[in-house]
Amino acid sequence: MKKNRIITSILAIALVLIAVIIVVITVGLFKTTKEETLEGQAETTDYRLSSKVPSRVLELRVKEGDFVHKGDTLVVLEAPDVEAKLSQATAAYDAAKAMEDKVYSGARQEEIQAAYEMWQKSIAAVDVMRKTYNRVQRLFEGGVMAEQKRDEAKAQYDAAVATEKAAKAKYDMAVNGARKEEKSMAQAQANRAKGAIAEVHSYIKETVLTATADGLVTEIFPEVGELVGTGAPIMNVSVVKDVWFVFNIREDKLKGYSVGTEAEVYVPAVDKTIPVRITLMKDVGSFAVWKATKALDDLDLKTFEVQAHPLQPVSNIMSGMSAVLRKSSSATDKSSKN
Repeated sequence: MKKNRIITSILAIALVLIAVIIVVITVGLFKTTKEETLEGQAETTDYRLSSKVPSRVLELRVKEGDFVHKGDTLVVLEAPDVEAKLSQATAAYDAAKAMEDKVYSGARQEEIQAAYEMWQKSIAAVDVMRKTYNRVQRLFEGGVMAEQKRDEAKAQYDAAVATEKAAKAKYDMAVNGARKEEKSMAQAQANRAKGAIAEVHSYIKETVLTATADGLVTEIFPEVGELVGTGAPIMNVSVVKDVWFVFNIREDKLKGYSVGTEAEVYVPAVDKTIPVRITLMKDVGSFAVWKATKALDDLDLKTFEVQAHPLQPVSNIMSGMSAVLRKSSSATDKSSKN
């Protein structure tokens, strides 16, 4: 009787052990066959509005959460320094333009007449100095006049001839106007001043900032009345229609995924499954999370960034929403059949 009880106990223990082993094997098989969840998040293209010049925020025409369209005025800035520079540039252009007009129009009629009169005066002086020199020369040849006097008369005659040539050149210059090089230089100075005005106008245009694409205003950094520096961000706009998904996946989980592979992304926030195509796979670097397996006589496993873009336009997907990457239904069906 006692022997039968012992046998019964041994059989019961054996059955329990067998049941435990079966459960462990079943759970292990389930875990190995169950696909691991690959989590990531949605991303959208963002752009920031900023000013080219130091200015003060005069008006904010939108608030965070507003949806804006391309061309909408979002921010109005005030830049008094730019207005002052415009006045300076305009004055410089007016001066350069006046100089250009003067060069191209040539000398006034009064200036030409004055130059002509000076030329005629110098001609008369040459005639007088020539006669004086000839008279003194004859007296010198007759032994009446000293050589010193003859030399002085000759010098005065030569000076009169030189003065006449200079007067003639000045008259010709007044008649002919400025040289080609002078005209080109005057025109270049005027164009340079005009360019300075255009540059200042471009800065003034930057005091009114508009949306460059449809999107959602996610952040506004300064308040009305605050000063902003050159290039300082004023607001952030998210282009919600340009959505993609980013996942960081360890390389031993990449089987079945490659660039060009079609897959599915489930977004819990909107309870949608979105068909996607993998467009990028890259190593995120040694600083990222990795799994050491060398202790098991294997390789160190790195993490890769995987980007996937929707095959069709999607809506109501915001940046930062959680996403789960799954193999496409067609690929899953094929693998199960195989």
